[in-house]
Amino acid sequence: MATEDFSELLLASRFYLKLELQIGGGSETVDAVFLECRRFQRSQKAISIVEVTANQWAKAKYGQLLTTHVPGHVATENLMLKRGLTNSMTLWNWFNQVELGQWKDHEAEGALSIFDQAGGEQARYDFQGAWPMRYTMSEVNAKSTEVAIEELELAVSSLTRSQ
Repeated sequence: MATEDFSELLLASRFYLKLELQIGGGSETVDAVFLECRRFQRSQKAISIVEVTANQWAKAKYGQLLTTHVPGHVATENLMLKRGLTNSMTLWNWFNQVELGQWKDHEAEGALSIFDQAGGEQARYDFQGAWPMRYTMSEVNAKSTEVAIEELELAVSSLTRSQ
């Protein structure tokens, strides 16, 4: 079997995440590298349909109940992104515009890509209808040697994997 038949496992210490955003349908794009993303999750509800069949069982007067499960509503979880704090104000300004009630003008579409250490894109998730719903900064302590962490929670309408 040739080596190209094997998929690379993206180990935690061997990849990084890049967020690409196009805010408000404009031409300006935002590129940001993140350390962590949580809630890469889409789920589908099951709808139960119960029918009465014509079959007689146990000599009952009425038919047998038959339950069938069919796919229902698809939901996408919010994306939780974490990175080391930078001097860029772009994400903060985006959050602030949405907070001021201009969310429809500042909805974004974009992609979250996972790269290996060599810089090759290994997976890509495209999303639409995104807006920041929470911005958090870690506690700051001048005596600490830890990097300040910026966390952004994005509400997204849809999330699809394109690679």
